[in-house]
Amino acid sequence: MDLFDAQQPLPGDDRVDPRAPLAVRMRPRTVGEFTGQTHLLADGSPLRRLIEPATTAAGRAAPSSVILWGPAGTGKTTLAYLVARGSGRAFEEVSAVNAGVKDIRAVIDAAKRRLALGGQETVLFIDEVHRFSKSQQDALLPAVENRTVTLVAATTENPSFSVITPLLSRSLLLTLEPLADGDIGQLVDRAVADERGLAGTVTLDPAAREALVRLAGGDARKALTILEAAAGTALEDSVADGAPTVTLAHIERAIDVAVVQYDRDGDQHYDVISAFIKSVRGSDVDAALHYLARMIQAGEDPRFIARRLMILAAEDVGMADPSALQTAVAAAQAVQLVGMPEGRIILAEAVVHLATAPKSNAAYLGIEAALADVREGKAGQVPAHLRDAHYAGAARLGHGDGYQYAHDAPHAVAPQVYAPDGLDGTQYYLPSDRGYERQVAERLERIRAILRNAHRTAG
Repeated sequence: MDLFDAQQPLPGDDRVDPRAPLAVRMRPRTVGEFTGQTHLLADGSPLRRLIEPATTAAGRAAPSSVILWGPAGTGKTTLAYLVARGSGRAFEEVSAVNAGVKDIRAVIDAAKRRLALGGQETVLFIDEVHRFSKSQQDALLPAVENRTVTLVAATTENPSFSVITPLLSRSLLLTLEPLADGDIGQLVDRAVADERGLAGTVTLDPAAREALVRLAGGDARKALTILEAAAGTALEDSVADGAPTVTLAHIERAIDVAVVQYDRDGDQHYDVISAFIKSVRGSDVDAALHYLARMIQAGEDPRFIARRLMILAAEDVGMADPSALQTAVAAAQAVQLVGMPEGRIILAEAVVHLATAPKSNAAYLGIEAALADVREGKAGQVPAHLRDAHYAGAARLGHGDGYQYAHDAPHAVAPQVYAPDGLDGTQYYLPSDRGYERQVAERLERIRAILRNAHRTAG
């Protein structure tokens, strides 16, 4: 049995208006109609306890405030509306886009009055909470702490970066996932047939359905928006009786280019750059170019991309191809001089070089190991023969005594001890056998053999 009265309109929901967008008209009215996010709606879960009718039964735990974090079109607002319909609690909604501290305080004062007069609890829904300033979020803390209100906040941004720590610690963070293709397909099919939706006025070609699901990218709202536009085009083109068929051509006309899901100030920024770096490191040049294109199309700062390429060249390509760093530095300078859109070609060339180059992180691991030793206090005395001898009295202290000038030795390798006390023979740099580093490894083995003899002699 549905938990809710299907005739009761949702707060702010104008789906009864046939002129409303399809995505609004098809907003789920019950938990049974809600698609996806099953991990959040299990019996006894915080969300389920918020949705179910409030009760004063002894021993029932009060519902916790929650922060719903997930991409657009995954059901955050709908879940909040289901809470409003089913819980029996008062429901207040504010948008962080246009609400201020004064609005928040007014809602909290009203919630206090409800508790004092009749004991009714209040659910406060804040959409796009990441847009609230620190002071606005601070204004929520006492009411959330004392449970004057139960907060349901929605955000597309990673709360770790956009929500203040005290508010996070007083709320449960619930993560919504992009809808699976099967879920999107189910929503599309329902919208085509349902009386609230297209009511069977069109049919959907399988190829068009497949493209629509793919273009949606897990975003239910986007899927229904594209469907509505494509259906309108099909109906306009139709000259025959009966329900016209929405074809792939209609889908393509409805949306010229798939919207890039990328927010330069949010979580997508970190996810895409992470995938970009890991693809170059993994030598998948095609995936790397894809992520580069996503960043460029979304308007990412090309200087940021170039900086990451310079770091990657040193960390992940290293001495296996020393020219990779030269390419990355040159690309950064060229992009600065040339700008966009031509800079995309320069960045692409650098990405191709780095992705296809042999890889070695031996230099990176070497400096990390050396730093670890220094942090642990392994920093012995500098050998006397290596100390500065260019000041009065240095010779009396023995500084520089016995130092061998490398250029006077065979192969310009002087057999003497260079490492500080306690670190003789320690090897931080362990070259790979890839690319140019193979030659470095062969030469280094000969050098270390000469130096080992010096260590034995000194010992």
